Amino acid sequence: MSINVGDRLPQGSLSEFIEVESEGCSLGPNTFQVGDLVKGKKIAIFGLPGAYTPTCSAKHVPGFVALADQFKARGVDEIWCISVNDPFVMGAWGRDQKATGIVRMMADGDASYSKALGLAAEVPRFGMGLRSQRYSMLVEDGVVKQLNVEQPGKFDVSNAETLLGQLG
Repeated sequence: MSINVGDRLPQGSLSEFIEVESEGCSLGPNTFQVGDLVKGKKIAIFGLPGAYTPTCSAKHVPGFVALADQFKARGVDEIWCISVNDPFVMGAWGRDQKATGIVRMMADGDASYSKALGLAAEVPRFGMGLRSQRYSMLVEDGVVKQLNVEQPGKFDVSNAETLLGQLG
């Protein structure tokens, strides 16, 4: 069963590679409880099949990086990219995409969070296995306000422009 508008995000954890040590966050991979991160915040979240893959690298992440200031101007506190990869890969990909400090590159290493969302899918092409479907959502204080899930192999509704246009 897939998450829907009006649903609360499921409990679970995601990992992020932290580039600069700060209070409460050590350098390297850190694991966070999603419920703690979303409390009291408006977050634009997009999920995609994999780091360094063609559409994800050429269109999906760059779109959110390019429009980040417009999301912030519309009251979005954070932008997250969730992918079924490890935090080391997500951190390196974030640096490569010039997303550091703009988009939080959140690793769902074993697809458990994608499964909890009901948005996991087998991607047999290139031997990728269990991955995240491509989607975008707006979450306010842990509740899904907008949700755009792509059909397999498509990139029509989960892009940054569509989600930005849905912000009230």
